[in-house]
Amino acid sequence: MKKNILFLLVICLVASCATKTKKPEQRSKLLKGFSTYYNTLFNAKDALNSEFTARDKGHKDNFYAPYIPILTFEDQPLGSDLGQSTAFAENSMKMAEVANRSSSRSNSGVPNMQGPPGGPGQNTPDEGQNKGATTLEIAEAKALKAINKYSVTRNGEEKNKQIFDAYMILAQSRIYQNKPLQAMDALNYVFTHMKDDKRVPLARIYQGVAYDKVKDYHRAHETFAKLKGEDISKTYAKLLSIYYAESLLDAGKKEEASKELDLAFELNSNRKLKSRIAYLRGQVLENLGQNDKARESYTAAYKYSSDFEFEVKSQIAIAKTFNGKGDYNGAKNYLEGISKKGTYGSRKNEFYYALGLMANKAGKKDEAQQFFRKSLFEKVSDPQIRGLAYYEIGKSYLDKNDYIGAGSYYDSALAVMTYEPSKILLKDQSEYIKKISKNYYLIKKNDSILSLAKMDDAQKTDFFSKHIAKLKLKEEKDELERKRAERIKGFDTGDYNANSIFANNNSNAFEDFGVTTKGFYFNNTGTVSKGTSSFKQVWGDRALSDNWRFSKKMASIEDMKNEALGVTSAPNPRRFEPSYYIEQIPTDQGKLSQLKKDRDTASLGLGIMYQNYFTNTPLATKTLYDLVDVKPEEKVMLQALYEIFAMNYEKNPQASDRAKQILLTDYPYTSYAEFARNPKNVSFVKSTEDVENEYKKAYALYELEKFGESRQVIDQTLQKFPKDALVPKLYLLNAFNAGKSSGKEVMILQLEQIALNYSKTPEGIRAKEMLNYLKSELSFQATDNKGNPVLQQPSSPVQSGNPVNDSQQMINQGGKKQGGINNSQNFELTPPQQNTPNNVQQQKNSIGSPNGTVKSNVPPGGPQ
Repeated sequence: MKKNILFLLVICLVASCATKTKKPEQRSKLLKGFSTYYNTLFNAKDALNSEFTARDKGHKDNFYAPYIPILTFEDQPLGSDLGQSTAFAENSMKMAEVANRSSSRSNSGVPNMQGPPGGPGQNTPDEGQNKGATTLEIAEAKALKAINKYSVTRNGEEKNKQIFDAYMILAQSRIYQNKPLQAMDALNYVFTHMKDDKRVPLARIYQGVAYDKVKDYHRAHETFAKLKGEDISKTYAKLLSIYYAESLLDAGKKEEASKELDLAFELNSNRKLKSRIAYLRGQVLENLGQNDKARESYTAAYKYSSDFEFEVKSQIAIAKTFNGKGDYNGAKNYLEGISKKGTYGSRKNEFYYALGLMANKAGKKDEAQQFFRKSLFEKVSDPQIRGLAYYEIGKSYLDKNDYIGAGSYYDSALAVMTYEPSKILLKDQSEYIKKISKNYYLIKKNDSILSLAKMDDAQKTDFFSKHIAKLKLKEEKDELERKRAERIKGFDTGDYNANSIFANNNSNAFEDFGVTTKGFYFNNTGTVSKGTSSFKQVWGDRALSDNWRFSKKMASIEDMKNEALGVTSAPNPRRFEPSYYIEQIPTDQGKLSQLKKDRDTASLGLGIMYQNYFTNTPLATKTLYDLVDVKPEEKVMLQALYEIFAMNYEKNPQASDRAKQILLTDYPYTSYAEFARNPKNVSFVKSTEDVENEYKKAYALYELEKFGESRQVIDQTLQKFPKDALVPKLYLLNAFNAGKSSGKEVMILQLEQIALNYSKTPEGIRAKEMLNYLKSELSFQATDNKGNPVLQQPSSPVQSGNPVNDSQQMINQGGKKQGGINNSQNFELTPPQQNTPNNVQQQKNSIGSPNGTVKSNVPPGGPQ
C-alpha cells in the first residue's frame, strides 16, 4: 500500500514539473483535460453565467420599439453544456445599451495564429490585473488563462477538448463587450485547430453573430444559410433559427425573417421562448401590413406567456391589430371583463387604451374617444400608454382642424411619454401644429373682422344681439355649475373610484417617495420636491380649481382659443351692449387693407405648411385655391398658384390645370408661367427631324423680326414634343423673342427659368452667363456688325426714365444682325445650316440654332 501511495506521489510530482517546462505540443492531454475544467475554465464559466444572470434580472422589454429581443440571457448555454439548456444566448444586437457598457474598454492582446490566443509570447491578464474589471472582462481573462495553461497542440491540432469551451467563452465575452472582430480571431483558432470537433457548428453560429455585430449581413446570412443546409443537432438548430431570424431583421429582410421565426417557433418547446418568438413574429407581420396573421401570432404569444407584463402587452397588441370586421362587441366585452379580474385591474388604464384602438378600427370614433379619456382617469401603470392615450385624443382634435386642442394634448403626451423615438416624432408634430394654429386663428380672426366691417349698422346690431344672448345663457349655466359645486363641496358624492377621496384605501394621504422621515408632509423639502415632479409627470401643469381632473383640460383649450382670437377672458361691464363690440370694428381703409394682407399671407403659409408638414395635399390645395379666389396681391397670388401647380402636376393634373391656366393667361411673362409650361423636365430623348425643322422655321421668323409668329411656332412645338433634346434651345430662342417684343425684364425672367430648369445643359449654362451680363452695371457700348464701337445717339434710351421703354430701345439697338441685347455685350445668333451626319452632335450641344452658337463681344474690362 505504501508503495502504491509513493508511486502516485511521484507521478503527480513529475506531472507538476512537466506543466512548467513542457511546450504546449508536449503536454499530456489526459491530465490537462481533467484539470482545465476544475480550475480556470470553471471560474470563466461562472463569471460569464453571473453576467448573464445579472442581465436577465435587469432586462425589461421595450414593447414600443419596432422589435423585442427573443432571448434574455436566461440559462445561457456554454460550450458543450448547450445540449442540457432550455434557453439560449441572447442576441446582443438587440441589447446594445447593455453590451456597450464595456465597449469603451479594448483588448490589446491579438491572438497569435501560430498558437492559441493567450499562449506564449502574449500578455495574458491574470486575476491581479482584473481588479476593478467588469464581469465580462474577468470571463475573458479566465478563458485566456485556461487556454494558455492547458492547451495541448500536436501537429497543428488541439488535443484538449475542453479548450473548445474556453474559446466559446472567449468569443461570447468579446461579442458582448462589443468586440466582434477579436471574437472572430478566437473562433478562427477553432476552425484551424479543431476543425474535426463535432461542436464546430456552434462556433459557426457565433461567427455569424459576430458578422452581424459588424453589420456584415451578407457574410452573416451566408454563414447561417450554410449551416441550415448541414445535418446539425436539433439543439444547434434551435439556436441557429433564433440568431438567423434576428440577423435578417437587422438587415431589413422582414419577409425572410418571418419565415425563419415560423421555424424557430416550431423547433423550440420552451413556453417562454415560444411566447417571445410569437410576439416578435407578430411585430414583423404587423410591419408588413399583414394584421390578420399578426393578430394570430400575438394570440399565440398570449397563450404561451408565463409573465404578467407579457400577457397585458400581448392583449394590447391583439386589440391594436383588430381589423374592424370581426366581432367587435365580443372582443370589447372580453377585454372589459378581464380588466376587472384580479391583478388585471391594476392595468385597467392600458385595457381602456386597447379598447379605444379597437373602437377606432371598428369605425366607432366617439366610443374610441370615451375609452381614451377613461384611460386617463385610471391609475397610471405605464406612462407611455398614458402618453399614447393623450396622443389619440389630440389626433381627434387635429382631424377636426382644431389645432390648439390637438397641440394641448400633444404637449401632455410629451410630458409623460418614456419612449424617446416617439417623443422626437411627436415633438416635431407639436411644433408644426403650433405654427399652423398661429396662422389658422389669425385667418379666422381677420376674416371675422373683415366680414363685420362689410355689414351695415342694422346687421351689426342684430349680429351682436344674438351673440349677447348666447353669452348670457353661458354665464347663467356656469353660475349654476359653480353653486352646485359649492353645495356638494365636502360631502360624499358616491364616487368611490381609485381617484376619489372617498375611496376606501389604506394608503397614506401623501405618497412616500422613499423618504423614511415621519412627520408633516410639507415639512420635508425632499418629499415635496419628488411629489411635485411626480404630479407634473402624470397630470402636467394644472391650475388650482375645483374638479381640476376633469374640467381644466378643456378650459385651458378654450382659454387658448380665445387668446388666439383676441377674445379677453376678463368680463367687461359693457359686454351686454352691442355698441361695445361695434366700436371695436376698424373703419379705416388702411387698417382693413393691412388686415386682408396679413390674412392672405397667413393663408399662403398655412397651405404650404399643410403640404410640407403633414403631406395633406388635398387640404393644402383647397386652402390655396380659397386664397386665389379672394384676389390677393400679385406676389402672393403667383406664389399660391405656383405651389398648387408644383404639388399637383405629377400626381393630380386635374387639380393643377386651373392654376396653370391662370398663370399662362394672366401672368404669361413670369418665371412661374415658364415653369408651368415645362416643369423641370430633364428626361429628354434624342432630337427628331421634325423638331429640328420647326426650330429652323422659328429661327427664320425671328430673323425676319416676326417675334410673335416665332413664339407661336415654339409653343406649338413644345406642346407636341415636350421631351425632345432641342427643348432647351427652343426655350432659349423664345427668351430672345421675349426680349425683342416685351423688353429686357421679361427676357431676364425667362433666362432665369432656363437656368433653373436646365442648369446642367449647355443652354442653362449659357443662360446664366447671359444673366450675369444683363444684370451687370457695366456701361452700354454699341457695336457695328464687325464688332467696332459706334457712337450712341444723343438721346440715350437709358435716360428716358421709363424702364420698359428703356429696355425695349436697348433691345432694338442691336439691329437685325446682332439679334440680341446690347447692354454690356452683343449676342449674335448665327443663321441655321443644313444638317449633316457629322454635325448632329454639335447641333445638340449648341444654343443659337440647330448647329449655331450664341456669340458675345465683351468690352475690355467686362466679365470673363
